[in-house]
Amino acid sequence: MVAVPAPLARGAALLRCPVCHGPLRVDGQSLVCDARHTFDVARHGHVTLARGEVPAGDDAAMVAARVAVFDAGHYAPLTQALARAATPGVVLDLGAGTGHHLAAVLAPDGLGFALDTSRPALRHAARAHPGIAAIVADVWQPLPLGDATVDLVLDVFSPRNGAEMARVLKPGGVSLVAIPTPEHLAELAGLHAVRVDPDKVERLERTVGAHLELQGRETVRWTMDLDASAVEQVLKMSPAGAHRRPGEARAQRVTGSVELWRFTTGPGRRRPVDG
Repeated sequence: MVAVPAPLARGAALLRCPVCHGPLRVDGQSLVCDARHTFDVARHGHVTLARGEVPAGDDAAMVAARVAVFDAGHYAPLTQALARAATPGVVLDLGAGTGHHLAAVLAPDGLGFALDTSRPALRHAARAHPGIAAIVADVWQPLPLGDATVDLVLDVFSPRNGAEMARVLKPGGVSLVAIPTPEHLAELAGLHAVRVDPDKVERLERTVGAHLELQGRETVRWTMDLDASAVEQVLKMSPAGAHRRPGEARAQRVTGSVELWRFTTGPGRRRPVDG
């Protein structure tokens, strides 16, 4: 039998049922609500809190590539920038993947919720830090957390549900959103057919900015010296891998360039009404 992992047990009171939105609690090897909706913990340590089917998310090959790239330190400047900008308290990472960034911002005794649709990724997230609770959930559904329960929301290259981000943040809470700039991995553009959406900034202002107050933004720029194998891994870990063009990867210096936006609920910001 699978025991409920300590972070899930510790954070259960902050979670809510995806069916009726009632509070959850630990009951044996499951999380349950007062209406007896029951959510069993998988043997790899994650729990699914979603209505109906969720998209499959990144497959095992994409996850393995991401683990290799992060372990090699190629994205360390971004991870370090997130850690510097992070605020203390309970952290929610939307589209958390392997939990790499979440683990870096959490204190040793911190509590973090890693949400993703990829079960292979969440297997890693559940082991990335002793305080990470791994949850299969779709960010386009109502998030399986109660109102005003988290201090910090991370969103790194992931979909952004601004209304739900604002709902789960405590008053004065912070959201850090990372988006690629047109420079990001520009040297590899000839090897794939994916391009940075030119309307990405405008869409971020329209979606998240409608619910949270922008405090500031900074550009994090660095270079990566990649051998041919690392180039393939960087491509494979992202949507570019599914749109790979013919061409041989070669060792080269590649630019990393990300805009890091900091939002807050703000002291006078009206909180959304949970429907």
